[in-house]
Amino acid sequence: MRQLGWDPPPADNGELAAHWIAELDTHGVDQIALMASVPGDESAAADAVKAYPDRIHGYFMLNPLTPGAAERTRRAVDELGLKGICLFPAMQRFSVQDERLKPIYELASQRASVVVFVHMGVLSVGVRNKLGLPCKFDISFSNPIDLHPVTLDYPQVNFVIPHFGAGFFREVLMLCDLAPNVYIDTSSTNSWVKYQVPEIDLKTVFAKALEIIGPKRVLFGSDSSFFPRGWVSAVADSQLAILNELGVDAEDAGAILGGNLRRLLA
Repeated sequence: MRQLGWDPPPADNGELAAHWIAELDTHGVDQIALMASVPGDESAAADAVKAYPDRIHGYFMLNPLTPGAAERTRRAVDELGLKGICLFPAMQRFSVQDERLKPIYELASQRASVVVFVHMGVLSVGVRNKLGLPCKFDISFSNPIDLHPVTLDYPQVNFVIPHFGAGFFREVLMLCDLAPNVYIDTSSTNSWVKYQVPEIDLKTVFAKALEIIGPKRVLFGSDSSFFPRGWVSAVADSQLAILNELGVDAEDAGAILGGNLRRLLA
C-alpha cells in the first residue's frame, strides 16, 4: 500500500462499501456495479450489496478452469445475490468456447438478471506494472469474434465486453452487429485507441459505436477502483462531454449512463 500510495482498505467490507457510497454521493452517482477483482473473493462484493442493496450491484471475477467453478458461480448468484460473472480469458488463458464453460453459460441463461462480463482485447493491470510484477497474459484468447458462437448457443445470456473491446474495436462492432445479446461498456481511459491505424479519438469511437450498436447496448463505466483516487471524475467528465458534442439526446444519454444497466440487472 505504501509503495502504491493507496489507502489500505478496512478489514470490514461494509465499511469499505460505506466509503464508496460517500464518494458516490459527493459526485452525484446513484448506483454502481462493484466487482470483486480477485478470484474467490465474491463474498467481498456480496457484503457491499448486503449493506447497500439499492446502490450497489455486485460482480465477481471467476476462473472457470478451477475445480468447483460452476458451484461457486451458483452460490455467488443464488445465495450471495451477485449479478455479474466476470471472465478474463487472457489472464487465466482459456478460450470462451472451452467446453468447461458450458455450465457457467447454462446457469447464466437461466437467470434473467445476470450478465456475463468478458474482458477482451489488451489486458493491463496497473498495480502489477507499478510493482514491477510480470503480467503473463495471453492476448491470443482475447478476440471478441471468439465469443460469436457462444452468443448463438446462449441467446438468453447478456454478454458485456468492456473498454469498447480494448483494441479490438472493429471486431467488437462486428460481433455486436451479429449478436443482439452483446453489450459494450465505455470504462477506463481507453488508451487502446493508439493501436488504431490511423489513430482515432474517443469521440470517433463513441460515434461509430452509437451508429452500429445503438445507444441501448452501450453502458457507461468509469473504472474507478482505489482510494484516495476514488471516483475517476476525468473519465466521467470527458465521456459526458463527448455525448454532448455528439448531440445525444437526454433519453439516449440516460440509457447509456445507467438505464441500460438497470434494465439488464432488473
